Amino acid sequence: MKILWTKLALNRIEEIANYIAEDNPSASQKWKREVYQKVQNLRSFPKMGRMVPEVNRDEVREIFYGNYRIIYQIEPKRVSILTVRHGKQLLKRSEINDQ
Repeated sequence: MKILWTKLALNRIEEIANYIAEDNPSASQKWKREVYQKVQNLRSFPKMGRMVPEVNRDEVREIFYGNYRIIYQIEPKRVSILTVRHGKQLLKRSEINDQ
């Protein structure tokens, strides 16, 4: 399966990495690298994540990395990474409907 990152998801990765870098630049780079590595598992196992509770649709799922939710959508030939949010933040519908 192909992995497609939306602009929103890429922007969120940068925002979070920049926030982490304020205290620890090396941890920021490590976090960013490991998020991308975690997402690569979706190529072989797209249904490994759970359904997003706020959406309750089988094709919209999430995996966790640390305190962050990586929210994605399974499509016929690809997995689209929709957004990345802190685990305590609810998903805004606009973040999946605009994709």
